[in-house]
Amino acid sequence: MADPSLYAYPSPLEGWQGLPPLPDENAEDGKSYINPPASRSPAYDSFVTPITNGVRGGFDIHVYFLHTDPEDVKFAHELWERIRREFPELRIYQIWDNPVGPHMVGMFEVNLFNPEQFGAFIPWLVINRGPLSALIHPNTGDDERDHTQRATWMGQPIPLNLRPFKKMKEAKKQAEE
Repeated sequence: MADPSLYAYPSPLEGWQGLPPLPDENAEDGKSYINPPASRSPAYDSFVTPITNGVRGGFDIHVYFLHTDPEDVKFAHELWERIRREFPELRIYQIWDNPVGPHMVGMFEVNLFNPEQFGAFIPWLVINRGPLSALIHPNTGDDERDHTQRATWMGQPIPLNLRPFKKMKEAKKQAEE
């Protein structure tokens, strides 16, 4: 996991300052608050900046399995087939039965292109991923940060080989000099 002190975090209230105070009134459930009326957030329709809304897709989901465990391999192949059949609009890559790139165990990748797909697929995966782990990360152009500090895990986190990201950053830095 990336050291959070390496990054800057703008205030979540940036652009929302100077508004009237929020009401303290409880909603019908007696636990949550009544929120002031507002227009629909644009985050329902497109991913927030700096997440890409382009051809790469806004989020990658890497579904991992132990390539040395025949039951894991079988389950991963069955899950991959089901995803391809039930979510044909998503981009689904081949199954890698061996480590590839920063991924140190077998995996396959699914790309999500909009918040609607994210809202449908992630809850589905929570229920249907079985014993497999999944890494969910945005695509912002900072691959190392996207795979670490901005990532979310389902199941047990799987160690990643971050060397390829560090090498790409070094090469980019040298090219800019």
